[in-house]
Amino acid sequence: MIARAWKASATPEGARRYAEHFDGAVLPELRRQGGCRAAYLLTRESGELVEIQVITHWESLETIRAFAGDDLERAVVEPAARAVLTGFERTVAHFTVTEGQVA
Repeated sequence: MIARAWKASATPEGARRYAEHFDGAVLPELRRQGGCRAAYLLTRESGELVEIQVITHWESLETIRAFAGDDLERAVVEPAARAVLTGFERTVAHFTVTEGQVA
């Protein structure tokens, strides 16, 4: 399994609006993709801004390629998301998930 991690920042209002975008647009798209096994939206207040991190878990790099295209390191950030963020990383990081889960 591969974890794909991306970071952004927003005002508190922008973070709220990004969470709405994540629930209403990102999650449905990931469900349609096939190969995406989990998606997490993490937030943390940092001064006047909110740090945002999105972590998705994928079956393989091939399933990520079907979502992101040939440039696997390029972040997929829709215009609706860009409109509510104060900044975001243009690239993502991929990690091999080597340990299990607690449940």
